[in-house]
Amino acid sequence: QVQLVESGGGLVQAGGSLRLSCAVSGRTFRNYAMGWFRQAPGKEREFVGAISRSGSSTTYQDSVKGRFTISRDNAKNTVYLQMNSLKPEDTATYYCAATGGTYIDTRPDAYDSWGQGTQLTVSS
Repeated sequence: QVQLVESGGGLVQAGGSLRLSCAVSGRTFRNYAMGWFRQAPGKEREFVGAISRSGSSTTYQDSVKGRFTISRDNAKNTVYLQMNSLKPEDTATYYCAATGGTYIDTRPDAYDSWGQGTQLTVSS
């Protein structure tokens, strides 16, 4: 397993932008595909997006396509979630997760390492 620490959350107005970071340590970062998930109060954790080991492939939940972008810097052992055109419904705790699986996966149970989460609040 690896250790993950998210940062960058905060309060932003609707229409604004924010970038989350997830620093990874403990194992070889490039051997892990990375995912971002979020959980709003009273709701289940949901998939936001994921990026392959090399960074060449990404996939997103439909509601964030065109607004959110995942990237990774394998030299810095960090994965990012750039969020633009934020909406109040994006308010949630955001988690990054790592999977040693070969392919990008949208299922939370495919990921075996999780960060502690960072809170994003989007005001209207």
